[in-house]
Parts: sequence; structure tokens; C-alpha cells
Amino acid sequence: MEALLLRFLLGALFIAHLYWKIAVLPGGIETWWNNLQGAGYPPIVPGYVLSAEIAGALLLIPGVLTRYVALYAMPMMAGAAQFWAVRKGFYFTAAGSELPLVWFTLLGIQAVAGDGPGALAPSPNWRAVAGRLRIKARVA
Repeated sequence: MEALLLRFLLGALFIAHLYWKIAVLPGGIETWWNNLQGAGYPPIVPGYVLSAEIAGALLLIPGVLTRYVALYAMPMMAGAAQFWAVRKGFYFTAAGSELPLVWFTLLGIQAVAGDGPGALAPSPNWRAVAGRLRIKARVA
């Protein structure tokens, strides 16, 4: 049940972030994209961020490959934490890296917790995937 609630929370937050980029930010996605490039990031970075947010918004709530969507979005949050830590420090009150680190942690918990009940397309078991790829998995 907790994995389901976390899935809903993360999906709703991704929807909110996309809404901000599309409807609230003056100039929309183009302004956001240009701001990231102006900060020195290559075009692949805003492209990846947008794809991770869209995947989170569309796939987490219905439970489509939840573990893999969470894992896909984690580097984005690590990058956001680094971006804000360098510019503003740690604390949220100074627009620092605290909140992206919380997101990163929640995405990691989702990846470990799995899909939760009611997932439309449950994530394949990683051991089964490793077996198909002939990767020997260690059991702790």
C-alpha cells in the first residue's frame, strides 16, 4: 500500500512540475530550456529532464514499469541537487539542494519498494531480467 501511495505522490509532483513549465513560467518550456542551456548545460540535459518528468507524470500513477521509471528519474534529481548545492547551498529556505535530495531519496525508495498494488504494467523482476541477460546475480 505504501508503494502505491508513494507512486501517486511522485506522479502528482511530476505533473505539477510539468504544469509549471507549460502554464505558469512566462515563456513556458522554451524559457525553461534556454535557462538550463544558459547555465551551461548541453541540450541533452533539458531533453533528459523533460523526458524523465513526462515519464514520471504519465507512468507512475497508473503503475507502468514503476521501478524503472523511478530509476530513470534519479540521475535528474542528483543533477538538480548538485546544481542547487553549488549555487545556493543545502537548505531549502535558500533554494538549495535539500528538496532535490528528498526527491532523489523518494525515487530510490520507490525503486526498492516496487510497483505497489494495482499496477497496470508491473516492473519485471530484476533477477528474471538478469537471468535473461545471463548476468549472475548475487544474493546477500
